[in-house]
Amino acid sequence: MAHLSNGFKGERLITIPQFSINEIKTTELGKELYIKKIGYYPKAHFHYCEHNSNETNDYTLIYCVEGRGWINIDNRKHNITQDQLLILPGEKDYVYGSDKNAPWTIYWISFNGEKAGYFSRGFEQPTVIPRDSTARISQRLNIFEEIYTALNSGYEKNNMLYAITGFFYFLGTIKFSEEYKGCSYADGKTTDVINNAIHFMTENIGRKISLTEISNYVGLSESYFSAVFNKEVGTSPLRYFDNLRLKQACHYLEHTDMRVNQICPLVGYDDSLYFSRAFAKVIGMSPSEYKNSKTKKRTVNQRLYPLISPFVKNRVDSF
Repeated sequence: MAHLSNGFKGERLITIPQFSINEIKTTELGKELYIKKIGYYPKAHFHYCEHNSNETNDYTLIYCVEGRGWINIDNRKHNITQDQLLILPGEKDYVYGSDKNAPWTIYWISFNGEKAGYFSRGFEQPTVIPRDSTARISQRLNIFEEIYTALNSGYEKNNMLYAITGFFYFLGTIKFSEEYKGCSYADGKTTDVINNAIHFMTENIGRKISLTEISNYVGLSESYFSAVFNKEVGTSPLRYFDNLRLKQACHYLEHTDMRVNQICPLVGYDDSLYFSRAFAKVIGMSPSEYKNSKTKKRTVNQRLYPLISPFVKNRVDSF
């Protein structure tokens, strides 16, 4: 069977040079926690990795947001499914990989430091990170993106320290998940159908969702929910979701140096050509033209949300 450690379509990977790690470990913050590698593997077919504790004692956080995978540790095999997370200890040998029929999409970070054991304790086996109305999954993944962007900007001391600070927060949202959910803004706790529907869309922006899934989430029939959404928002739920995905793609094009094929899986598109066509149809220019345009904001305002009412548009702009 074919095995791959990396090289997946749309993957992103940063490996911190050892000299930078050695320097950051001497700082007051870095000795507590430091990052060695960080990555995002979308639909990672044939992903396979072996960890030998004699070679490295680093911890590895794996957050599966789609598909399935597995890990074999302590002579036991555990299946890993969507919305599960685990932190693998550095002192043990283990093997993990992606399911051949439903390859996983994972965010992962290899790290160490004096506080690494504290944050990993209790997460040695797959732990469910539920998607509910207070989960704040999209916000947690935005933290990951900020950590990645900081490290991708260079390995200067302040970049590294800022990334570590963000990683402390990221781990805190997991270690104290109930408190993290409970501290969300009041806007995220509303039972309003429209806000709940938009919340579900933003939490699932990286995958394809159906009208059935959205209507089930808000507890209404498809026909009634569609009618309510159209009346309040001025467009259909799925069209709104498509526009929301394109808005997030615009954000990545503006604020990161990711390529189009790296952005696609983050906003739920499997095919970069199809994404580029969909983008151009709504925005009026290709993703590369948009990235180089000096009128990005005006273009988004004119083309991306022409049908959204002011009531809902405020919530979209804050995403």
